[in-house]
Amino acid sequence: MQNHKLDTMKTFRIFYESPVETLELVSTETFLMEIKFGAEKRNRPEQTNAILDETRRQLDAYFAGRLKQFSIPLLPQGTPFQKEVWQALRQIPFGKTASYGEIASAINNPKAVRAVGLANSKNPIPIIIPCHRVIGKNGKMTGFAGGLWRKEWLLQHEGVTLV
Repeated sequence: MQNHKLDTMKTFRIFYESPVETLELVSTETFLMEIKFGAEKRNRPEQTNAILDETRRQLDAYFAGRLKQFSIPLLPQGTPFQKEVWQALRQIPFGKTASYGEIASAINNPKAVRAVGLANSKNPIPIIIPCHRVIGKNGKMTGFAGGLWRKEWLLQHEGVTLV
């Protein structure tokens, strides 16, 4: 994940029909910046580029069960702590889960469990930064900014069985 100034960057936007509703994909010329759940087109113009075309191809493969790890250049906007958490989330393999405490430990801040949860909820690039793979320490599904039904769908799609 890179750090770049956004004020001079042109953004591009497309809408992607997925099994978990319409997603709005936003990028710069060289980085994916956002995936928004439940997007509504409402006469919003779409303009694609190579990053969004590749994101669409990789999402197609993911939802078809042919892709387990994304290779899109990302530019999520957040605090340094949030970016550190989001980078740790990218280390959770397809079909696996981690607890908030495990993520806090992975970033060498084991007391930051609640802060990890808050950073998780602010993830601007869900699915690709797999915040859906974070569960409670008891092995149960916890909140998800995109809606629990989406989290459950994504985990089942990846073959995760929860207690």
